[in-house]
Amino acid sequence: MSDPGLVEEASPASRTIRGAPPEAVWRWLEKGWQDFRRAPIIGLAYGFGAVVLSYAVCFGLVLGGKPELLLPATGGFFILAPMLVSGLYDVSRRLEAGEPVSLATALLAWRSSGQIFLMGGVLLFLHIVWIRLALLLSALFLTGTNPTLDGVLPLLFGSGRGLALLVVGTIMGGGLALLSFYISAVSLPLIVDRDVSVPDALACSINTVNENIYAMGLWAALIVVFTGIGIATAFIGLAIVVPVLAHATWHAYRDLCGRSPDASQRGVGHG
Repeated sequence: MSDPGLVEEASPASRTIRGAPPEAVWRWLEKGWQDFRRAPIIGLAYGFGAVVLSYAVCFGLVLGGKPELLLPATGGFFILAPMLVSGLYDVSRRLEAGEPVSLATALLAWRSSGQIFLMGGVLLFLHIVWIRLALLLSALFLTGTNPTLDGVLPLLFGSGRGLALLVVGTIMGGGLALLSFYISAVSLPLIVDRDVSVPDALACSINTVNENIYAMGLWAALIVVFTGIGIATAFIGLAIVVPVLAHATWHAYRDLCGRSPDASQRGVGHG
């Protein structure tokens, strides 16, 4: 683990990666909450957008006769979320710089850089890989079954092949989620802030996670926990969880590798 303070490392994106103690994650969440309170309408628009999208996906899978894909689809949310909330990173950037914010500027933030679109393509590719794997695993382990919505959970948790599917799916999905976190932890905020290339942003994100493995490990766990709580509330909780975590991710980026006029003098304990 890196000691709190400055970790001198030249990333491909010419970033100086700073070390952060695990307790820094609470500061990121606090600042994320503050940004949400400063621009609540924008945050709620994104949050309820996530709620509506979640319901649309679930209803689509149920109506399409694929209720067994509800869990994989939920897991896919973690992969795509950084791309979907990139506008909120721009909101935090504008709030920090004292610039005006609006829902229009947030929704159109991706137009400022084609690299945001390209990075979204990388995450979309991972999501497609995950869904294809989920379909393959479902075909392998659930051959001959036609689960209904009411029968999905008993099938998955009450049968040998269902449990095997869960174990294998969790391992494979967890691996993809870990890869997704590594490459997206700070890459999209970095692109929003500096318009660097996707390869440079990916390299910086990977280096940042490696240099702050404990802090970022805790941060990843908190993202899973809070998002899980949001999903467990019939998705309604995502209306708050999504924008707060997005704003907090911006502040994680700023603490760890974002530019700052006094970055060379300050430690991570100062905002």
